[in-house]
Amino acid sequence: MASMAYQPNPPAVPEWLNKGDNAWQLTASTLVGLQSMPGLVILYASIVKKKWAVNSAFMALYAFAAVLICWVLLCYRMAFGDQLFPFWGKGAPALGQKYLIRQAKIPESTQHGRSNEPFYPMATMVYFQFNFAAITMILLAGSVLGRMNIRAWMAFVPLWLVFSYTVGAFSLWGGGFLFQWGVIDYSGGYVIHLSSGIAGFTAAYWVGPRLKSDRERFPPNNILLMLAGAGLLWMGWSGFNGGAPYAANIAASVAVLNTNICAATSLLVWTTLDVVFFGKPSVIGAIQGMMTGLVCVTPGAGVVQSWAAIVMGILSGSIPWFTMMILHKKSVLLQKVDDTLGVFHTHAVAGLMGGLLTGLLAEPTLCNIVLPVTGSRGAFYGKDGGKQFLKQIVAALFVIGWNLVSTTIILLVIKIFIPLRMPDNELMIGDDAVHGEEAYALWGDGEKYDPTRHGTIFGAAEITPNDYGNGPARGVTINL
Repeated sequence: MASMAYQPNPPAVPEWLNKGDNAWQLTASTLVGLQSMPGLVILYASIVKKKWAVNSAFMALYAFAAVLICWVLLCYRMAFGDQLFPFWGKGAPALGQKYLIRQAKIPESTQHGRSNEPFYPMATMVYFQFNFAAITMILLAGSVLGRMNIRAWMAFVPLWLVFSYTVGAFSLWGGGFLFQWGVIDYSGGYVIHLSSGIAGFTAAYWVGPRLKSDRERFPPNNILLMLAGAGLLWMGWSGFNGGAPYAANIAASVAVLNTNICAATSLLVWTTLDVVFFGKPSVIGAIQGMMTGLVCVTPGAGVVQSWAAIVMGILSGSIPWFTMMILHKKSVLLQKVDDTLGVFHTHAVAGLMGGLLTGLLAEPTLCNIVLPVTGSRGAFYGKDGGKQFLKQIVAALFVIGWNLVSTTIILLVIKIFIPLRMPDNELMIGDDAVHGEEAYALWGDGEKYDPTRHGTIFGAAEITPNDYGNGPARGVTINL
């Protein structure tokens, strides 16, 4: 059986298949998947208070699994299938072998420009794009950590994927009206980061804030693990932007290099600003700077020159720093909305800035290598470039508007059936109340009760014999 792959015309290796491209695309897909699971799972679990570590990790873990099932049942073809509306595709399953083993084509139908027809099967494309959808959902979660009702979140994930993510993806990538118009979103500055930042901020408004004590003091419970999660995010971004050309070609190489250059520059600028204004460098600040650099370069990673990646890094390390550290404290709206991890600043601001900078800095030769609509160029490369900048602005306004409205409607519908925010008694306790689990065993083997102390529960309130069997230590019997 093993020798079949090396026959002259084996069924598993059709003439159009390029094994190198397929291998890189599956590798890039897995790198993007690692950004979410375990990257953001670890990052979220570590960057929040100890009492929210399990809940934050579970929100990311659940979203990763739920998005995949919704993706193959309906949503992939809503985002990349045949057109239903100028902004939406016809939903259908992506599960049959006839569909999955044929040569990939993205978008599947187009009027202007050209379709990409990568040299690998549709199954590879479905998997690659799933990982983008999943990480968008998990990034959005960062805005509502530490208080969103887990049941409301479980309902929100499939609804937001269907009614918000697929619209942005089809409009910009899947052959929709912004794609046809020639808007540049190389790898998701708008589709992923601007949408998750705006939707997250909107969700934070409707869900409501954390407890006052949590808002005032919300220290990370494990900074070293937080760095591990951030490291997976950074290294995974090579697949995020390196996989966007849908081939192991020179555009992928340029994109990977630019991605890392911009992230490093942004991290250093953010850290420098922390030292100048606060007197000491911050690890959390360095991670925020890394994140804004990765986000900012994403819409243009394969179409800008590497000196431009440094320019983007300088701006992404300074402008979001200003909006988060200075403007946030002076803005009534930003103070009112409890965006737990500052996703508005790190993703909405950085993603918008990256999309607009791409409209200025996109280099014509690189654009012709990778973009489906020919003749694109940034405003710095000729008079027609001004039109490109205008297109980038209009596309941003569409993404912002759609996410504001769709996220609001989805949450208001869910609110009819499920409270969006946890009750205060659960917010006081955290993971133990919501999941019956805690992140760390701080003594012994992690037992919650010490039988020598007659009913004292460590780290919580005193309980009575009537509480046994109903509380977090179900099945534990203690003689009082």
